[in-house]
Amino acid sequence: MVMPDSIVRTAFLGIVLIAAGANSAALADDLADFNAAAEQMESHNRVAIGYLRTDNVDLASVEIDRLRDAWTKLNDQFAGKWPPAFKDTAYSVMVRTDISLRLVTADMLLKSSHIEGARQSLTAVRKDLYDWRRSAGIEVLADCIYDANLRMDALMAYDGPGLDLSKADTASGLADKAAAYAGVLDRCDAMAAAGVRNDPEFRRLVDGARASMKFIPPAIAEHDRDLLHRVLIELRSFDNLLAFRFG
Repeated sequence: MVMPDSIVRTAFLGIVLIAAGANSAALADDLADFNAAAEQMESHNRVAIGYLRTDNVDLASVEIDRLRDAWTKLNDQFAGKWPPAFKDTAYSVMVRTDISLRLVTADMLLKSSHIEGARQSLTAVRKDLYDWRRSAGIEVLADCIYDANLRMDALMAYDGPGLDLSKADTASGLADKAAAYAGVLDRCDAMAAAGVRNDPEFRRLVDGARASMKFIPPAIAEHDRDLLHRVLIELRSFDNLLAFRFG
C-alpha cells in the first residue's frame, strides 16, 4: 500500500527532529566534558598561583606539574574532536600554543627562583582560557569571577591617601564602580551550580563581600576615607579568596 505524501513527510520530519535532538544533546555533552576538563586544569592553576603568592615554591612546583598533566590530558581527550564552539581555528591553535608555552615557562622560571615571573605566566594562562571561552560565546563561573576581579581592581583605585570624597565626581565614580562590582558578584552567584552556590565557603565569601559593600555609601556620605580604606581592604581579601577557590 502506498502511504500518502503527508504521512511520509510527517514521518521524515519526526526522524529529522529526533536526530537533531540527539545531536544537540551530544554537542552539549561535549561542551560539558570540555568545561569539566578545563576546570580540573584551572583548579591546579589557582592553587599554584596561591602558593606562589606566599612563596611556597615546593608546593607550587607540585601543582604546576599537576597543571601540566591536566592540560596534556585535556588536549589528548579532545584532539581532533573539539566542541564546535571551540573549532580548530587559527585563534584556538594560537591559544593552545600560548598556554603550552606559558606552562613550560612557569616551570622554568620557578626552577630558576623567578617566583614572580612564574606567577605572571600562570596568571596569563587564566586570562588565555578566559579569552578563549569568550571568543566562543561561553562563560563559566571562573570567567565571571575573573570579571569580578577586574571590577575589584577598578574599585581599589579609590584606596589612596589623596582621595577627596567631598568631590562630586570622585563620589559618583566610586559609587558607580561599587555598583559594577556588586552587579558582577550577583551574576556569579546566580550562575554558580547549586553545589557551589550552597558551598559554605562560597556563601561566606559572596555574602561577606555583599555585607562589606553596604559600608561604601556611608563612607561616601560622611567623606570617611578611613572607613572606605578598611572596607576596600576587606573586599579585596574576599575577592582574592574567590579567585583562589573558585576562579
